[in-house]
Amino acid sequence: MLRWLIVVFLALLFISWIKPWLLRLGLGRLPGDFRFRWRGREWDIPLTSTLLLSFVLSLVVRGL
Repeated sequence: MLRWLIVVFLALLFISWIKPWLLRLGLGRLPGDFRFRWRGREWDIPLTSTLLLSFVLSLVVRGL
């Protein structure tokens, strides 16, 4: 259980670190990516970007 928490924490840290770079590429602004403001905070739900990155990553892993 602790190992999974560490992996999730590191994944979130990595994603927050590369988020500005991904936004410059246009990810997070695709049709199907939702952004809304609620209670003074900006919320992102990047459905399409997540599917696209997952597809690309699976192609890369299968190619190795």
